[in-house]
Amino acid sequence: MRVLVIGSGAREHALCLALAADPAVTFLVCAPGNAGTAAVAEQRRVDATDPAAVAELARELAADLAVIGPEAPLVAGVADAVRAAGIACFGPSAAAARLEGSKAFAKDVMAAAGVPTARAYLCTSADEATKALDEFGPPYVVKDDGLAAGKGVVVTADRDEAIAHAAACERAVIEEYLDGPEVSLFCVTDGTAVVPLLAAQDFKRIGGGDTGPNTGGMGAYAPLPWLPPGVSDEVVRTVAQPTVDEMARRGTPFTGLLYVGLAITRAGLRVVEFNARFGDPETQVVLALLDTPLGGLLAAAADGTLAGHPPLRWRPGAAVTVVLAAPGYPGSPRTGDVLTGADQPGIVHAGTHRRDDGAVVSAGGRVVSATAVGDSLRDARSRAYALVATLHLPDGQYRTDIALRAANDEIRLDP
Repeated sequence: MRVLVIGSGAREHALCLALAADPAVTFLVCAPGNAGTAAVAEQRRVDATDPAAVAELARELAADLAVIGPEAPLVAGVADAVRAAGIACFGPSAAAARLEGSKAFAKDVMAAAGVPTARAYLCTSADEATKALDEFGPPYVVKDDGLAAGKGVVVTADRDEAIAHAAACERAVIEEYLDGPEVSLFCVTDGTAVVPLLAAQDFKRIGGGDTGPNTGGMGAYAPLPWLPPGVSDEVVRTVAQPTVDEMARRGTPFTGLLYVGLAITRAGLRVVEFNARFGDPETQVVLALLDTPLGGLLAAAADGTLAGHPPLRWRPGAAVTVVLAAPGYPGSPRTGDVLTGADQPGIVHAGTHRRDDGAVVSAGGRVVSATAVGDSLRDARSRAYALVATLHLPDGQYRTDIALRAANDEIRLDP
């Protein structure tokens, strides 16, 4: 199988690592890629958000399967162009990717499908925003309706901060606050069948103890020892399958990866958000534990044969990933710093490029993540932090509490 992966972040590096380990994948290209993907896949230059350019590259490579990693290309219609070129594609159409491209659209789909989620208002004026904030009260949850690279959400007790964020959004979705721990569940779908992967938990805030502004994610772990058995099946039954069915009913079938972000509240499961692709940094830990060959799974979703795919196999133990971010992230990250220690197993690249002299240089806010697998969550966590300690990025920052509470058995769900 000849596979083309589109994107340049940690998600794409993790996908490439898993695809390169699949014996059925005989040729692998990542475009445009980064300093990490170059070690396992051929690199090609392409504008990832240009549908015609990506489709032409897929034709040139005679790809059997294209995997579209980031959300921006999906919303731009890259998957549509690839399919129109006669090439199987893992990733939703532009119409289906609106589940991530517009939070208001996602709320409308959830309402039609009977999916449990937070009450919300779409606000396009200051008056609408203040009324919504006053109705829900603190903590205030304000989301940019469109794509914001994981940083368009403000959760705050400060009403002025909430009002300011709403004003900065052309269209703001203001929601009631959902209590309880959050869970990320990836669901692979061919538009009809739905197959869940392992549940994971990520850490959005920049600072330890969940302090500071939101980021794209500073670390993750899987599986979740505190999550009751059967929750993934419940999410498929009450959230993922009804959503996939509703999208098909609308004539815009969703194929690819439906990311379900959940809160386990006192009232039960509630959807926080949908994404239309693998999430970073959860991808690093979920794929590190997947024993089933990834290429065949993604191909089955792309060609509509997912119902006949064998049950997924998982490696025992746990996985933890810790993100090393550039100084200034998530505000104005510094780039151009030399990173040492990045060329070793377990280091997944995100914002990097390689100079002609071979040095790895930071090129984004989240630069790399250190991913480790262990017999237990505590073991995996220890290994991940030992790996982080081998890296050097001038003034780099990372959280020291990724998976700590779970490893110490401190997470409890309210009865």
